[in-house]
Amino acid sequence: MNLPKAVYDQHTSPMLSHINVGYGSDITIAELAHAVSDTVGYPGQITFDATQPDGTPRKLMDSTRLNALGWQAQVTLQDGLKQAYQDFLTL
Repeated sequence: MNLPKAVYDQHTSPMLSHINVGYGSDITIAELAHAVSDTVGYPGQITFDATQPDGTPRKLMDSTRLNALGWQAQVTLQDGLKQAYQDFLTL
């Protein structure tokens, strides 16, 4: 969905001109690591060092403002990872 420039300008400012959006679901860091691993075909094992600080264990992007404007995610996380990886491979 292309937002009209006036709507975009109303909801952004020069220091906030990029809006990170999510696909509407929560995922753990471990689940994301495994999803990326599956996408790129990594055959190894993913391990986590439990002795180190782990930061925020979950990440959920808030898309409330864009949803209110009528935007909805149309790509699943798995499909987005595949598309991004394919784009990377063509560089």
